[in-house]
Amino acid sequence: MRLDPETCYQSMLSKDRRFDGWFFVGVSSTGIYCRPVCPVRPPKLANCTFFPNAATAERAGFRPCLRCRPELAPGNGLLDVSSRLARAAAALVEEGFLNDGSVAALAARIGVTDRHLRRIFDAEFGVSLIEFAQTQRLLMAKRLLTDTCLPVNTVALASGFGSVRRFNDLFLKRYGLNPLRFRKGPDAPQAESMTFALGYRPPFCWSGILGFLERRSIDTVEHIGDDAYSRTVALHQGGRTLVGWISVRHAPHRYALDVTVPVALAPAIGQILARVRRLFDLAARPDLIEGHLGDLACVTPGMRVPGSLDGFEIAVRAIVGQQDTMSDAREILSRVADRFGMHITGPQGLTRTFPAADTIACAPVAALREAGATQAHAEAVIAVAQAVSSGRMVLEPAAPLEETLAALRRIRGIGEWAVQYVAMRALGWPNAFPESNPATRELPDCPNPPQPSHHGDKWQPWRAYATVRIWEQLEGQRP
Repeated sequence: MRLDPETCYQSMLSKDRRFDGWFFVGVSSTGIYCRPVCPVRPPKLANCTFFPNAATAERAGFRPCLRCRPELAPGNGLLDVSSRLARAAAALVEEGFLNDGSVAALAARIGVTDRHLRRIFDAEFGVSLIEFAQTQRLLMAKRLLTDTCLPVNTVALASGFGSVRRFNDLFLKRYGLNPLRFRKGPDAPQAESMTFALGYRPPFCWSGILGFLERRSIDTVEHIGDDAYSRTVALHQGGRTLVGWISVRHAPHRYALDVTVPVALAPAIGQILARVRRLFDLAARPDLIEGHLGDLACVTPGMRVPGSLDGFEIAVRAIVGQQDTMSDAREILSRVADRFGMHITGPQGLTRTFPAADTIACAPVAALREAGATQAHAEAVIAVAQAVSSGRMVLEPAAPLEETLAALRRIRGIGEWAVQYVAMRALGWPNAFPESNPATRELPDCPNPPQPSHHGDKWQPWRAYATVRIWEQLEGQRP
């Protein structure tokens, strides 16, 4: 990314949150780098150097600001092919992929060669994958030190460091500070849960996103109430499965979402926060997107495309939702979770996780039929589960888009609407285009519901955002 100093400086003076996370400013007089929305008195232009990401700022010798906290800045979305691959790799690194895996394994995960990945990553971010990973570990450790009372050894391991010694050495080398300097106050008794802030660029339609998720919520797996979204999670970390719950609330005065998780999930906190960002589409640029949507931009401004915590779950939702009404699909999914999900004890009646692909891959078709799925849909769900559990299919933004969509189309029982739904929510493709909405079958008094197909070309490359807004209009008509 080429950054014009004058333009960046004016953006920094305006403190316009549209530019938050799109660049960082290093200040030579202090040795610190900040977000463009940092509330401190702006430095002189002569003292500023602008960087496209935190890793390049740290490689240049700057330390993160303790006031604006660069680790809280929103990320960036996916669009063109090379950028999409590089940012998909970056998202996996943020989740901690390189803590246990190699660069070669990361390249294989996104469907390119090791050499090609290194080349496009350096072109996109200006640093190597290893340098980027080190910065992410340090920023995650800084966040855990600042926002929790976790012991230092737990912070080191949860951030991806192999040892406390390596953790301390890199902190001193990169930041010139002892890690304990980031503690806000004296040690306090460790709480049972931790809360982290995830930033976004306004506007942000929290009520619209919450409504979208509520209408599709699965009993015992999800709960929407008291202006919060809660659900169960099951994550693989270090060869074991961690089971727990998350709760997400809106903090509009801070332009952030507050994510609460139990301390037991600390080893997977990087993975959890990255997936919550995807679920609520926090990397979106409303200023770019809404300019393509015409009149739809005035409908629920700031509406995002809800993503997923687990791509396989989205695929099952899409398959079951093809022929059933939304309420019927929810009942079927609840029965599937009740029969195959793991049991947990969580707040708000959360007692089941959504079953993993490994579990469903071994399930008999008859069991899914008993839950209410049709024969064709049951077979399709099991086929997807087997492909995901074997590694032949990856349902996340890092996956090769066209190859994944083609693989889904080859499975009997999966129609084009379901393929596009998976592309939109699991693969994070902003131009996905599910042209009709099964929810319209529940609206007998709406004979001519709005359909995206009439204006699809006009909305490219943001058709998924137009689709979600139209669905919001349709679903909002229900009594």
